[in-house]
Amino acid sequence: MKNFLAAIALILSLCSTKLYAQEIDTIPINTKDLNIKLKRSPLPSRQGPLNFEPVKIKPLVVNAKISYWKTRTNIGININQAQFSDNWKGGGTNSIAVGGLLNWKAEYNKNSYSYVSEVVLQYGKIKNKDQLQKKTNDRIFWDNKASFQLSKSWYFFGSVSFESQFDSGYRYYRDGNGDEQQVLISRFMAPGYLTESIGFEYKPVKYFSTRIGTGTARQTFVLDTAVYDKKPNVYGVDKGKKFRNELAFQVVSAFDKDIFTNTNLKARYLMFVPYENIAWSRIDHRLDVVLTAKINRFMNTSLTGVVLFDKDTDVNIQASQTLALGFAFTFPR
Repeated sequence: MKNFLAAIALILSLCSTKLYAQEIDTIPINTKDLNIKLKRSPLPSRQGPLNFEPVKIKPLVVNAKISYWKTRTNIGININQAQFSDNWKGGGTNSIAVGGLLNWKAEYNKNSYSYVSEVVLQYGKIKNKDQLQKKTNDRIFWDNKASFQLSKSWYFFGSVSFESQFDSGYRYYRDGNGDEQQVLISRFMAPGYLTESIGFEYKPVKYFSTRIGTGTARQTFVLDTAVYDKKPNVYGVDKGKKFRNELAFQVVSAFDKDIFTNTNLKARYLMFVPYENIAWSRIDHRLDVVLTAKINRFMNTSLTGVVLFDKDTDVNIQASQTLALGFAFTFPR
């Protein structure tokens, strides 16, 4: 019994000691008031200066060539042919017609400066049985324009253009025997036109522009006197002379846009008002319209129309129209 009581007393004393220790461990201690010093390591330590070495980073170079030029070339060839046997009762005339055209355009754009050069070459002929060969188309046109941008839609420009034809042109008639005859009325540089113009250009969108040439000079050349045909003057150049100069006010409007899928409409209107004689009857007008529809990669059909009023060439309005189906090639594709 005594041993049992002694064991209980020992257990109670240990529990009280444990409770007392737990109460002491939960007392917070402010370590800021303690002066704790860390002992140095007996091992020697070395600390040298920090050295920074520069690292060369090679700049990234992109080998890309920037071209401010954009060119485009269109070539078209049209061929029409008809053949009839001698006993063909439906009537008809054997014929063959060949035509070709070349449109070349180059554009340079950098900052506020731009330059545009455009060449239009057209030529075609038709040969009917028992008739003389006749031209269906003949034109040389070269236009150059340099401009400086003044605002969002306005430019100051200077331009030079040249226009003439490749081959001789004739007037046809029948003689007393009914045979077809021809008389020369035009050829290369008879007439030929050289026009210089400066002024302002309005271009609100890429596909439309209007040039207002307040200072325009046009030289008309007739280098072959054989085209006079007993007239006192032709194309505004007096007989015996080969050159005429005019100062004028000129307006040139251009439109070039794909109006439908694979269908392009291109139009150019020119108005030339001579300062020497400002009158409605002396104002020259020319309208060129070309509607082109692409059939496939190499074929298209085109409808071309020209309306011209120039009193120096004829007192009446002149007009021409051509419908063609042929091959077309565009570079670059």
